[in-house]
Parts: sequence; C-alpha cells; structure tokens
Amino acid sequence: MPWIQIKLNATNANAEQIGDMLMEETGALSVTFLDAQDTPVFEPLPGETRLWGDTDILALYDAEADSKWVIEQITASGLLAQDFAYKVEQLEDKDWEREWMDNFHPMKFGERLWICPSWREIPEPDAINVMLDPGLAFGTGTHPTTALCLEWLEGLDLAGKTVIDFGCGSGILAIAAIKLGAEQVIGIDIDPQALLASKDNAERNGVAEQLNVFLPQDQPQDLIADVVVANILAGPLRELSPVIKGLVKPGGVLAMSGVLDTQAQDVADYYRDEFSLDSIKEQNEWCRISGSKQG
Repeated sequence: MPWIQIKLNATNANAEQIGDMLMEETGALSVTFLDAQDTPVFEPLPGETRLWGDTDILALYDAEADSKWVIEQITASGLLAQDFAYKVEQLEDKDWEREWMDNFHPMKFGERLWICPSWREIPEPDAINVMLDPGLAFGTGTHPTTALCLEWLEGLDLAGKTVIDFGCGSGILAIAAIKLGAEQVIGIDIDPQALLASKDNAERNGVAEQLNVFLPQDQPQDLIADVVVANILAGPLRELSPVIKGLVKPGGVLAMSGVLDTQAQDVADYYRDEFSLDSIKEQNEWCRISGSKQG
C-alpha cells in the first residue's frame, strides 16, 4: 500500500498537542516525534512524556489523502505560525517489518553468548543462546548500549545470583543473565508492553519461571540484588540514582548504560559515594559505567 508522509517542525511546547490534532482531526494513521537535533531518546521517566527542544513530527497517511486539506487544518488550528515549514513526501511501499527481520542477524557477545532472532538458525547450538523476538520493546543487541551490558554480564560469574534488570525492555539482558547462570531475575519497566515482551521472550527461551517482571509501583518492597543492570538514559540514571543504588546489596555490582561519552563522568559522580567504579567503557560514543557497592 502506498503512503504519504507530512513532516512538520515544532517545539516541545506544542508537539504533543499537534500530534493529537493530526490523529483525531486529520486522520493520520500514525504520528512520530523525532528530535531535530538528533538527540537520542529512549525511555522517559515514570509518568513523563518526553519531548525535546526542536521536534520534527512525522504524520503518515494513505497516499489518497488530501495533503493540501491536511495543511489547511493545521493552519486553522493555530498551533503553528501561519508560515510554518512542512514537507510532503511519498514513501516507497515496503514490508517494513520483513525488511527489519531480514537485517537482524545472530550476534555474539564475549566468548559464549549469542543473541539470535527467533526466526533464524542458531550458529552455535552448544553455546549460550538467547532467542529473541523484541516485538514493540527496546532491546535487540544491535545498539551499543545493549551490547555493552551484554558483554559485562557475560564476564560475570552469575551462578546462584539474583539479578535486577532495571528498564528491562524486550528482556534481552534479563534472559541473558538467566542463561548465564543467574538463579532469579527481576525485570522492572514503566511500559506494560515491555513487561509483556520480556515474559514472551522468557517463555520462548524456557526460563519464564526464573523471571518476574513488575511495573515500578508494583515491585516488592525492600527489593535487593547481587547484580543490577540499568540500560536507560543519563537523565533517569541521575534522577533515580537513590532508587538504583538501593537495589544493589553491599558487595554487589552495578552496570549502567544509555549514556553518551559527554555525559558519563557526570552520571558516574552520582554513584561514587557508594560504589567503587571501574574505568568507563565506550563504544561508538555510548558508555557503560560499572562498579561494586562498598561495604
């Protein structure tokens, strides 16, 4: 099916309202927010809708939609200046899901851990293999932040340990931890879709009984673990540092990613009071901060 895409530039003050208007009043099939300055954005804080300064809005329509009428409705709404910038583009008709699946290949981390798409053949049947179908949740192993965390987990002795995956997404880190020997893993995420994806992937890997997932408001009181991994963003890692530090038992270890090289030292400073930190590990401008809890 052919499509057209209308691209608008907005700000953090009006982007969400414009997106709602496009969906409700002009019949947009989907609306996507993109950072016009290419600032990476993944999970927001609990209860937060994260937008940013200069925001591009991409609205998708059936190719038969009247783009001129859509622009007239946006103008009439008064949400943008009368001379607002926009671009109408035709999109090639593709099976986007199939194209993504065709380009997601098995990946090896460390000496023994493979992340394998559920629809592909396993390269090393005798290795530790995590079969993954991320669905709508973040985490395939292709992003440097996930890769950095997987490499860190692969280097630990997790036998008999309890692990918390803070911001579990697709469950890739949680399931890898179980496959690497963890006795129990707890996944926490603010997105119910992520919890569903994590449980589905755990079932696919035969480890569902060892994985418990919770929304933050539903997690057990006094939750604590030997190992905590948090692949989220610099902002939440700073603002939620008391919560994250409290999840690690004395002598336990913590790894955090989703942090750019320009943010790493600042984020690390929030954890130095309770952790002996390792050297910061960098990959393609993304960093991993890790260390052990004192006492």
